[in-house]
Amino acid sequence: MKITALEEYGIRCMLLLAKGGSDRPLTIAEIGSKEGLSIPYAGKLMMILKHGGLVKAVRGRRGGYILARAPQAILLKEVFDSLGEPVYSLRHCQRYTGERENCVHTSDCNVRVMWSAFNRYIGGMLEKISLADMLNGNFNNLANKNLKLASENK
Repeated sequence: MKITALEEYGIRCMLLLAKGGSDRPLTIAEIGSKEGLSIPYAGKLMMILKHGGLVKAVRGRRGGYILARAPQAILLKEVFDSLGEPVYSLRHCQRYTGERENCVHTSDCNVRVMWSAFNRYIGGMLEKISLADMLNGNFNNLANKNLKLASENK
């Protein structure tokens, strides 16, 4: 599984906004500066996150961007879903057809079953971790708990 640059920087920007709270919006220039991003790239990220309903723009002289909801109400799955594609989707099989129009394993694909299970597992973890958990350091506790449950269910 590869995390795209958009996903990595998007998560970082969401955490930056979560740290700042709703007291003072951050401008695109401030976000870019704090995260080492160009202003156009920071603007692109904020527009994607705004379109996903995760951040909102505050107009005016002291305007900028803030989280649309409290950090404990924003799950990492929502952030990843707004920034990119899931690990596995139906389009996955259409991309890996080799030289043919359709995949040779359309009816008997063990790889598709594995990717689908992996997507459910990762998605399940991301549905349990909020931005507040990341900020408070609870991520490791939740991840370890999920790994323990997964190993017990073998």
